[in-house]
Amino acid sequence: MEGWAGMSQGSRENQGHAGVSRRGLLGSAIAVAAVAATGTTATAAARTAAARTGSARTAAARSGSGPSGEVPSLWHEFTRAPYTHPQIPYVGRSGHRRGAARFPRRPVVADVRDHGAVADGTTDSAPAINRAIAAAGRAGGGTVLLPPGTFRIDDLIRIGYDNVVLRGAGSSRTKLYATKNLTELIGVYGSRYGGDKSSWSWAGGLIWLAPRARWDSLVAAIRAKAWPFEGWTGNGRDEWETLTTVSPARRGSWSVTVADARLLRPGQLVLLRLADDAGHTLLEHMSGGGPGPEAYSWDDKIKLTSYVPYEWPVRIARVRGRKVTFERPLPLDVRPEWDPRLTTHVEALTGAGVEGLTLEAVETPQSPHLLDKGYNGVAFQCAYDCWADDVVVRHVDNGFGLVAASSCTLRRTTVAGRGSHHPYFCREGSHDNLVEDFTIEQRTVPAPAGTQLHGINVEGLSSYNVWSRGEMRMGTFDSHRGLPFANVRTDITVNNNGRHGGDASAGPLFGARFAHWNIRVTNGRAGLMKIDGLAPYSATVGLNEVTEFDQTDVPDFTGDLHARVELYGTTDVVRPRNLYEAQRELFR
Repeated sequence: MEGWAGMSQGSRENQGHAGVSRRGLLGSAIAVAAVAATGTTATAAARTAAARTGSARTAAARSGSGPSGEVPSLWHEFTRAPYTHPQIPYVGRSGHRRGAARFPRRPVVADVRDHGAVADGTTDSAPAINRAIAAAGRAGGGTVLLPPGTFRIDDLIRIGYDNVVLRGAGSSRTKLYATKNLTELIGVYGSRYGGDKSSWSWAGGLIWLAPRARWDSLVAAIRAKAWPFEGWTGNGRDEWETLTTVSPARRGSWSVTVADARLLRPGQLVLLRLADDAGHTLLEHMSGGGPGPEAYSWDDKIKLTSYVPYEWPVRIARVRGRKVTFERPLPLDVRPEWDPRLTTHVEALTGAGVEGLTLEAVETPQSPHLLDKGYNGVAFQCAYDCWADDVVVRHVDNGFGLVAASSCTLRRTTVAGRGSHHPYFCREGSHDNLVEDFTIEQRTVPAPAGTQLHGINVEGLSSYNVWSRGEMRMGTFDSHRGLPFANVRTDITVNNNGRHGGDASAGPLFGARFAHWNIRVTNGRAGLMKIDGLAPYSATVGLNEVTEFDQTDVPDFTGDLHARVELYGTTDVVRPRNLYEAQRELFR
């Protein structure tokens, strides 16, 4: 029954976790919180902050956590219970390699020119680029170079080998010019719910990072007009084997006790699998619990219930006897009624990346809503510890996608051109991802009638994802139903001119522990910015005044939502300025 002894025991256990030691807090504002959290004196905390290294000071300045500004009570509370706070999720380890500041610099093993690619803008270089990627895969990984210039591609680019990085000379110097869409290249990807909807509206990319076996099975299913694989364990949720069952534990615990640890080892990627029960108590727990979720009608939400069991990929950090420690704390309670177990999963793509290039699709008018042809940008599917850095996509239907992807980082990415349906989409149980330093540019042509603009999307039980330091010149914060929970949007400027989506059968807009922290809405439009009236156990901190418009939502749950609002009507005075970066500095 380890893990059920309460918060104080969990706090002691977490501070003892390997690699998670408390370090100097950010500036004097956070030093005050450190007194309550650690019992140290204010003078000692200040000395610790003053002795911080130059790189840490730079991070503090970037996150706006200096001595000036206003520190909300929510932040003080969070520092005392960072892994179990009721409104703010712990996302300090979201992203590639638990949020590592640098990506690996793998040795160059292939140059696309040696495989026949020509940077003349007219020769189809897709076969050559894919041959170079395959050669790097056979070599066990490495970097595939794309020199400066424009490479025409008449096929999609497939990165399906671990530790392979496709690297251009920079997004302003290397361009891939895509002439065809995914419907032309693969076929019609219909909806599992019937009708004429195109699933290319929320899946796939002209640069597609996914394990080869998964990609091959998906393409075969589409061509056979069958519903393809999307999750971590297959559509039938049967492509897995139990490694061991798990004893009860609390959300925020770093360790669990298992029945049998013989098949487990440090560094292993496993799934924590939680199945809902007949009373839907797992979905209620994801929503924060209490009378509202208990009174909600779950049985008719067929799209939502298709997303369970909840599958959380995580690496094992340590195995000692039957005690297993993970690289991240538990996202949810582990209870016997949810049949908790650690399982295998389909092959995941790990350690792969795409860097320093622009992917530009041939410019065509944006398609009517849900009829996208598949001029999509970069998609990560069944990917873990993968990344994109300094990548621009232009004239795409959908920009950057995370589909059953976890622990990935998208850094310095931009969506530009004629306008997109989903500039960013995050779905099918994608967890612990980081999107930072991102830009959605204003569209270059007016939106055609019948199209939609969603912005930064999250849905399908996706959790503990972060959007940080963003410039959204159009779009919105699209919680697309499907009960996403425990996600963070922080330090973002947004011209909120998009609309959220989501079918009624996908259930609630929000689960528990959504946090919007230091958000600057330039046009003053509400629309999922101030979420205390919609999201249970949520936090809205540092938001300028906003007003409702024609898309006005009503709460999914009745009664008290236990939502918190602080520093409403102001921006950039909240300290810490960036919630994700401040969490990173709390424990490293």
